[in-house]
Amino acid sequence: MQALPSDFEGHPIRRLYDKATETWWFSVVDVVQVLTQQADFQAARKYWNQLKRRLAAEGSQSVTDCHRLKLPAADGKNYLTDCATAQTLLRLVQSVPSPKAEPIKLWLAKVGYERMQEIADPAQALDRARQTWQQQGRSDKWIQQRMSGQETRNKLTDYWSEHGVEKGREYAILIHQEWSGLSVAEHKEAKGLSSHNLRDHMSEAELIFTALAELSTRQIAERQQATGMAENVTAAKAGGRIAKNARQQLEDQTGQSVVTGANYLPPSSAKPAPLPAAKPRSSGKKNQKP
Repeated sequence: MQALPSDFEGHPIRRLYDKATETWWFSVVDVVQVLTQQADFQAARKYWNQLKRRLAAEGSQSVTDCHRLKLPAADGKNYLTDCATAQTLLRLVQSVPSPKAEPIKLWLAKVGYERMQEIADPAQALDRARQTWQQQGRSDKWIQQRMSGQETRNKLTDYWSEHGVEKGREYAILIHQEWSGLSVAEHKEAKGLSSHNLRDHMSEAELIFTALAELSTRQIAERQQATGMAENVTAAKAGGRIAKNARQQLEDQTGQSVVTGANYLPPSSAKPAPLPAAKPRSSGKKNQKP
């Protein structure tokens, strides 16, 4: 199954697409969070757990039809999560009194239709992403960098899949920590993100250094003909260090941190947390404050 994040009125909803059956699977707790208008993800999860127990006690088929599938969480790792098809979610929505019930029903129907269009014409997926970012106020320059960075990422993951690396996502997390000095989870926390896509909330500079780290990793791996886990871990660390060194040089020249807590969340969302303290530099120079 392919993980493809989506967005409902600024709220991320994780989902998977099963190509074999042409079926969407949505994170139930993400939809519940929208319906209950909970700012806290844990509160939404608690609400869903209580609702699930009540529906199960009533013999509801909706709970039976939910499946636990792996989805990325805030810390960048994949965890088993209750997921449901659009048809099942439409039934579950009836159990949650909410002013968002009707809008999310329409959204579910629209998402399914758009995916069928994208299968027939993949370029529509890119056009739709560009339109969404434009509506969210991203500049054309940012959008171009975001799309270019995704292409760089795809080439790297393609190399991994062809050279004995099954869990490429974990290596991508390793690369990110190497160049930025923060884990994916720490970076998301600094930006005030939960299940959001971190790259969708990166600054132009953060996108550029992410792409540099992943481009360097792929070219080093290709040069060394890296195969298997150990060799590709070495290439990932080396690629990340190249971007790290470039980042530190830029920060020394500008006096500004490349890694920031800035995000593109709606104004009503929680403010980003302060960045974790930077680790001491071996050069003896003082780190710039975030």
